[in-house]
Amino acid sequence: MWLAAVPVVNGLALALPCGWLAHRHRVVRTALTSGLGVLYTIPSLVMFLVIPEILGTRILSPVNVVTALTFYSFVLVVRSVLDGLDSVPPSILSTATAMGHTTRQCLLFIQLPLALPVIGAGVRVAAVSNVSLVSVSSVIGTAQLGQLFLAGNNTGSLPPIVLGLMSFATIALLFDLALLAAIRLLTPWRAVTR
Repeated sequence: MWLAAVPVVNGLALALPCGWLAHRHRVVRTALTSGLGVLYTIPSLVMFLVIPEILGTRILSPVNVVTALTFYSFVLVVRSVLDGLDSVPPSILSTATAMGHTTRQCLLFIQLPLALPVIGAGVRVAAVSNVSLVSVSSVIGTAQLGQLFLAGNNTGSLPPIVLGLMSFATIALLFDLALLAAIRLLTPWRAVTR
């Protein structure tokens, strides 16, 4: 669970400032959306094998998995941050500026709260994607639930594979429900407007 959760937090922390920059500057937007879309196509297995060479870590180190999944999370979430900030009506920002809010205050107290549902949707996708990508790291020997798939394959037995599938599906569902609850808790005004 931690191999999937930590990269989502890291990816969100990196995506917020980058998404904000892309929202403010068209050149950054074009470079970011084009470049990251291409980089996301790198297969996760290749990423898990290349990162130890870049970081100088051992092949079995969980740091490699966290780093690779942080990259994938960042790529998914940064687009959601950009879309979320774009979804805030300019009239609201004009009103806030007219009331004396600084750019920073507008971002923290107006844009991010209003963009939270869109950003949260991206975080939910990244979290569920990470749960499935963690299973691939078992091929390189990282200790986690994905080893059930290898055990089932090596012994020709179906029960470990089914158990692995059920475990990953349960973890993904729990992540998704927890994030959905957090988004609803942080955006109470959405329930009132319904």
